[in-house]
Amino acid sequence: MASFKELPSFLMVFLFVHLAQYCCNRIDDDNCKYNKHNNCVPKVNFRHKEKEVLDQILGPGSYDARIRPSGVNGTDNRIIVKVNLMIRGIDKINDKEMEYSVQLTFREQWMDERLKFNDYNGKMKYLTLTEASRVWMPDLFFSNEKEGHFHNIIMPNVYIRIFPQGLVLYSIRISLTLSCPMNLKLYPLDRQTCSLRMVSYGWTTDDLVFLWKEGDPVQVVKNLHLPRFTLEKFLTDYCNSKTNTGEYSCLKVDLLFKREFSYYLIQIYIPCCMLVIVSWVSFWLDQSAVPARVSLGVTTLLTMATQTSGINASLPPVSYTKAIDVWTGVCLTFVFGALLEFALVNYASRSDTHRDDMSKKCDLERTVSMDVGDYEDGPNSFNMVRSNSTKPLMRPELMMSRDKMSQIIHQAPPMEKNSCWKSWMSKFPTRSKRIDVISRILFPMVFAMFNMSYWSTYLFREDTEEDK
Repeated sequence: MASFKELPSFLMVFLFVHLAQYCCNRIDDDNCKYNKHNNCVPKVNFRHKEKEVLDQILGPGSYDARIRPSGVNGTDNRIIVKVNLMIRGIDKINDKEMEYSVQLTFREQWMDERLKFNDYNGKMKYLTLTEASRVWMPDLFFSNEKEGHFHNIIMPNVYIRIFPQGLVLYSIRISLTLSCPMNLKLYPLDRQTCSLRMVSYGWTTDDLVFLWKEGDPVQVVKNLHLPRFTLEKFLTDYCNSKTNTGEYSCLKVDLLFKREFSYYLIQIYIPCCMLVIVSWVSFWLDQSAVPARVSLGVTTLLTMATQTSGINASLPPVSYTKAIDVWTGVCLTFVFGALLEFALVNYASRSDTHRDDMSKKCDLERTVSMDVGDYEDGPNSFNMVRSNSTKPLMRPELMMSRDKMSQIIHQAPPMEKNSCWKSWMSKFPTRSKRIDVISRILFPMVFAMFNMSYWSTYLFREDTEEDK
């Protein structure tokens, strides 16, 4: 076979021409899109077109972000900004600081006819920006905000979309800590309403108006979970504010939270009931067990006081009485009453002992005086005393005849209605024992009546507040 250098020159020229033509056709095929007539239509790189469009509509001489867009149809009317948001999460609701933290995606939408561009027959749906300073932005702020920050991991969570008709969509992800004034009169059986307010800072309603987006202005994630609250519902409304400088457009979202009562039932109400019941154990202890009863009363009292102070430490110092204050106050009163009851029992026991001692002393003196009187009456009387000394209580002058006893029985008044109560109380001869027995019945009965009135009152008030 002949080498490449031995080929005739005209043949080499022919090969090079065909090779060049083939390469050109390949390049044209990459840049062509053939139509139905098999004609080459040049392909368009829309990424380069986006740059050209952005340079065209946002150039220094064509757009000024300091100027407010015109109204509807290019008039000087006020501009309408439609707002919607998505609640991504509610981190906490702080009762003591009266605030709550929320993370949301905030969106604004308005028309700026200066940003119209050619969409190339629908091939360019929208343009995307990440710099909000490139276009005019509404001066919205959150009026009840305490703290807030943007999210910049990994990139700033913000974008601006410009549609061919001049429609601008601004979306950003933010976290806010907002104030939430609370009414804690029914705490922990309460419902709270926390608001999210959005107001224009500088533009009055003559220039700028905020409106909720039609359809679904507020969305909430499905897996929203709060530790001690339940989001029952939310309401959207308008709250235009008037100041000395004019009227400003305002939007608000009212979030209605219901407090989960099961947590407080386990952590507060049941332990308080147990402490009150434990304080009643002292009623069943012997009145002579002074260390046991005093230790039990003081321990339950201090535990109840600690429980009350711990509850108040997690709440703000308000001027009105809360439902939990009524509960802890009454429980503390019952525990303190059990301690005071032992003091009364101890006093009654010492009084009974003193009375028994005095009664024995009086009986002894009476017996001695009667014996001395009989001795002074004469020897016959002395002999009679001696003959009856074996049975001093069976002396003739102290004994009562059967006829006289029967007369007293027949003359006795009829039995009263409370004779059962008296007969039952007669089983406990001392006053100290009677106080313990009465306390065993009285304290549980009064505490049960308090529970009935407490739950019926506050549960009824809760339903009334919900109806309002």
